[in-house]
Amino acid sequence: MKSSRLVTLYATGLLLLSLGGSALLLRKLDQTRSHATLQEVLYVPSPKVLKRLSLGYDALLADIYWTRAVQYFGGRHAQGEQEFKLLGPLLEIATTLDPHLTVAYEYGAQFLSVKPPNGAGDPAKAAELLKFGIERNPESWRLYYNLGFVYYMEFKDYGSAADAFARGSQVPNAHPFLRILAGRMAEHAGDLQMARLMWSTSYQSTTEKSIRANAAAHLRALQVDEEVPALESLVERYKVLTGHLPAKLSDLVAAHMLREVPLDPVGNPYQLSSDGQIEVLVPDDLPFIQEGLPLGYKAPFKAKLLPVD
Repeated sequence: MKSSRLVTLYATGLLLLSLGGSALLLRKLDQTRSHATLQEVLYVPSPKVLKRLSLGYDALLADIYWTRAVQYFGGRHAQGEQEFKLLGPLLEIATTLDPHLTVAYEYGAQFLSVKPPNGAGDPAKAAELLKFGIERNPESWRLYYNLGFVYYMEFKDYGSAADAFARGSQVPNAHPFLRILAGRMAEHAGDLQMARLMWSTSYQSTTEKSIRANAAAHLRALQVDEEVPALESLVERYKVLTGHLPAKLSDLVAAHMLREVPLDPVGNPYQLSSDGQIEVLVPDDLPFIQEGLPLGYKAPFKAKLLPVD
């Protein structure tokens, strides 16, 4: 065996042992001073410098940094923190090390874009991350979809959203909904129908349970936001016809204005308050709703996402 090959094998083995030892050390440090550990992990001049120092193990280091990003976000979120200053740098390092790590663009953008307490509240950084991903993965239609989603949901920039969907629809094997979203954006921008189509696309285009649960929760919220005003209109109509508010929703059934007492998307009957407002029975089961919240209700810090099939 040539000496140069022996040196290569020796160096490779030493690097792997070092990485393994580093992982064990980081785990031990996490148990005692997790915040300092993250600062130490990030202590590099720049992602490009770290890439040069990786000695060709870019993908391995990228996976490590992506895992750290998930741990960082999830840990701070669970602790009730509302600032995620290291999330952007961690994602930048992971995607610089491995520009084809599409999962980091997709989920990282979601972590970044959503307002606190459920995200970092930095949609500009999320859009920047997705554009970087598209430049390096132009064949990934999901990145175009996620970029359009951020433009639509966070910026209300319907023109840019339509452009992202249109460009994504031209990618081979793209989801057919991208063309539909691009076409309907101008016509239905900002209304419940468009939002429902957006969340339906998110639900149907992934097998990732957390994303499906999040999309399902938003679809349930949209249903409530549509049904509550319609029911309150019926209550007002009953008052006009009878001269008084109904005492309960079954009064509307007796007046042949409803076939039966309606149920919310999780199967609980809607409630009628004494002042004629429609309320959901268990608002914690319906995060993201704008309508139907009981007076004085305060949402829990962390949204409750019900499991989906």
